[in-house]
Amino acid sequence: MLKHLVLLKFKESVTDEQKDDLEKSLLALPKVIKEIKGYECGSDLRPIKTFDFALVSTFDDFAAMKIYQVHPDHVNVLTKVRNLSVRIEAVDFEF
Repeated sequence: MLKHLVLLKFKESVTDEQKDDLEKSLLALPKVIKEIKGYECGSDLRPIKTFDFALVSTFDDFAAMKIYQVHPDHVNVLTKVRNLSVRIEAVDFEF
């Protein structure tokens, strides 16, 4: 199994509505991408933040994650992520 962690630091100009839209867009992906085995995301609750938002997803293996990465619905959401973020960090590990 493979875990894919993504941490986002939003631009200061990003609104709560944009954050909510991004979260809804991300949470819609498991319904259309069968390779996703687990999917959780949300805003950092700590008062002092290094990052603003995190995504944790689970896949059977790297091959399944690659299918997810190029899926058109994921690509559309990724465009939103890039437009809203000043920093994106990702880590993948097997468990």
